[in-house]
Amino acid sequence: MILQRFVVGPLENNCLIIADEESKEALVVDPADEPDRILDFIVENHLKVKYIVCTHAHFDHVGALVEIKEGTGALVVLHKDELFLYRNVNKQAAMWGFSADPLPEPDILVSEGDFLEVGGLRFEIFHTPGHSSGGICLYGGGILVTGDTLFAGSVGRTDLPGGNVELLKKSFQRLVSLPGEVRVLPGHGPETTIKKEKIDNFFSHEV
Repeated sequence: MILQRFVVGPLENNCLIIADEESKEALVVDPADEPDRILDFIVENHLKVKYIVCTHAHFDHVGALVEIKEGTGALVVLHKDELFLYRNVNKQAAMWGFSADPLPEPDILVSEGDFLEVGGLRFEIFHTPGHSSGGICLYGGGILVTGDTLFAGSVGRTDLPGGNVELLKKSFQRLVSLPGEVRVLPGHGPETTIKKEKIDNFFSHEV
């Protein structure tokens, strides 16, 4: 597996590129900003991007989506419950003093239990609402991509449109029930593990 993390944009989002080393098929997760850096890595490593995965559609996670789609021709993947936020990304951004371009319609609307495959890698879709209605995580190959559902030591806020603390508690419980050695790759901040979050995350005491 090729796994590359870029910290991009004013909110220091994590954009991930995950690729099968043999076939060079890849997916890009949450292309938030700085598309040139992301595209340069794709070209330099001869990657064939199959999917652009949005863990959720808050404006700070999709800021470079248009450029990445234009540069790769990849399919945009989103949960169906996230369509309202996705289609109103410009209004979201304006609330925070930013601007955002209209986004192309998603190519694939995923649901709980679907799978995405790139080469020999297979990732299961977990629907993990709480931070937003249609938040998703990707699980496979010993890693868990969590977007803004789970962070090192914390969880996503629930006071934005689509947020729900009770749903977030259920999503958190599901994630920390995974094997302890699973690497957690969040939408902001450093990498962690399920074992560490089960013990140390403040939210463990809330559920």
